[in-house]
Amino acid sequence: METVRRHSESNVSLERRAWNIRRKALLMGEVQGQGYIGQALGVADVLAASYFHALEYRPEDPEWEARDRFYLSIGHYAIALYAVLMEAGILPEDELETYGMDDSRMPMSGMASYTPGMEITGGSLGHGLGIAVGAALGLKRKDSPTFVYNLMSDGELGEGSTWEAVMSAVQWKLDNLICLVDFNNQQADGPTRDALAQGDEEKKWAAFGWHAQRVDGNDLDAVVAAFDEARNSNHPGPRVIIFDTKMCKGVDFLESREITHFVRVEADEWVKALDKLEEGKPQ
Repeated sequence: METVRRHSESNVSLERRAWNIRRKALLMGEVQGQGYIGQALGVADVLAASYFHALEYRPEDPEWEARDRFYLSIGHYAIALYAVLMEAGILPEDELETYGMDDSRMPMSGMASYTPGMEITGGSLGHGLGIAVGAALGLKRKDSPTFVYNLMSDGELGEGSTWEAVMSAVQWKLDNLICLVDFNNQQADGPTRDALAQGDEEKKWAAFGWHAQRVDGNDLDAVVAAFDEARNSNHPGPRVIIFDTKMCKGVDFLESREITHFVRVEADEWVKALDKLEEGKPQ
């Protein structure tokens, strides 16, 4: 039985995995004509490194007890996670055209009860890290060697519940917890930095007692190195990687839009977006 699909064991490059994730997200977005495409395109490199370099899992058994857990705190990023779950073989690609439809296993906001491989239900932001803290603590008490990864948004850094979880993870010395922060500097009401005047996030997390890194989330070499450092660190507590990402990465005419939190694309623009992505297709 295959335990894990790692980048090092595959002839498919991480660059190609990330490209495939972006393409699948665009195809799903075309089904509805709109969606959180900007986030999916921006975080694709992080997801590719997560599922094809860092995580241990069995595609045919999403509830395998010894799997690493991947928690999507940001439920509206579901389209991005569906894309990588298809790429990983956990969801069948022939369900792509059901995205957001009635009775689909892929609702527009992630729901664990609907989707294989979706560990938690995302909704109001700021809860994922707290759930991850509880899971990491439970796994440690079971002497499990597995890791818990929690993907959250920069907007969740403005939630008090996030910082309660940050402190709790340090209190319990959860060295099996790795938080991934997608910092794309975009919220529904505008730039993240205009919302709560956030400063140096890396130093902030480190001051709380986390092993903290900040890297370019669209530089796959840097992303992989950050995952390796987080997983192999001797730090006695939790780890965080803050990824600076570009909304709509890979489709230049979408990248240049002022509002990218929720993208509406005209019917003729989906083909244009896929063509632009095709221009940067890796081997």
